[in-house]
Amino acid sequence: MERLSTIIKAKRKEYHLTQEDLSIKSGIGLRLIREIEQGKQTMRMDKVNQVLALFGMQLEAVIKENQHD
Repeated sequence: MERLSTIIKAKRKEYHLTQEDLSIKSGIGLRLIREIEQGKQTMRMDKVNQVLALFGMQLEAVIKENQHD
């Protein structure tokens, strides 16, 4: 989750958006934007994808390499 929070924060800054701007543009509450950027461990993927969509990104499931059953 830490990496996700870093990516979203960096993209927000790259686009010169405040957290409030990002909240308004994504339709996600300011509190959730702050929680995402602080690396909250649990949150709804659809809400995170709603934010990422502004940057042409989305969360996806990937298979980890060297995973043992």
